[in-house]
Parts: sequence; C-alpha cells; structure tokens
Amino acid sequence: MLEFNMKKEETGFTADFEYGTLHISGDEQFGFRPYQLLVSSIAVCSGGVLRQILDKKRMDYEDIQIKADVTRNEKEANRVEEIHLHFTLVGELNEQKVERALELTKKHCSMAQSVVGSIELKETFEIVSK
Repeated sequence: MLEFNMKKEETGFTADFEYGTLHISGDEQFGFRPYQLLVSSIAVCSGGVLRQILDKKRMDYEDIQIKADVTRNEKEANRVEEIHLHFTLVGELNEQKVERALELTKKHCSMAQSVVGSIELKETFEIVSK
C-alpha cells in the first residue's frame, strides 16, 4: 500500500519509498506535478520494456532516449489527452525490427495498458548510427 501525507502548512504531499522521499505538488517549486509523474511512468515503463525486448532479440544499441510531448485539455480539468513518445535509439538497428519491438512494447508496458481508452498514446522512433 502506498501512503501520501500532507501537513496543513505544506503545499503538496510526500511519500516515503525505499529509494527516498517523493515530493508531489501542483506547484513545481515544491515537488513533481502529478501529470509529470503520470507521463514519466508511461515513458519510463515503455523504455524499460523496449530495452528488455531489444536485449532479448539481441539487437545492438548503445542508448535509448525518450522525449514526451503531452497534449492537455484545459476545458476538461486540464486532463492529459495525448502523449507522444519519441524514442531515439543509438546503434546499428533494423528499422522494421525496431518497429515490431515498439508494437510489443506498447502491448506489454503495464503503464501504457493502464491508460488505454482514456489517453491516446503515440510512439515514434528514429535510429542514429554509432
């Protein structure tokens, strides 16, 4: 069970985990904003699953970078409507195999699957040779 705490004089919540304390606030001066954590969870989960697939298929890469572009709807509580993840893979990779790996990534990332039907998730990639 996760536990979040806020004292009256504070502007956000804290949560203590094995790695450390997480500060969460609607104000970036006091912690991570909730939407940043949502997008980070989806991006990093996707990146981790992609890494596992590339390793399993013995595809040679040096680096994976992810950029996330977020579309929010101000008229509906500023909800996250779309997340575009752009993966940059450094290495000598086959484009079709990477495309298939990304399809599997979306299917097996628990965070991406958790938002199916409520947030549109787009994934693109580029390969940069060593």
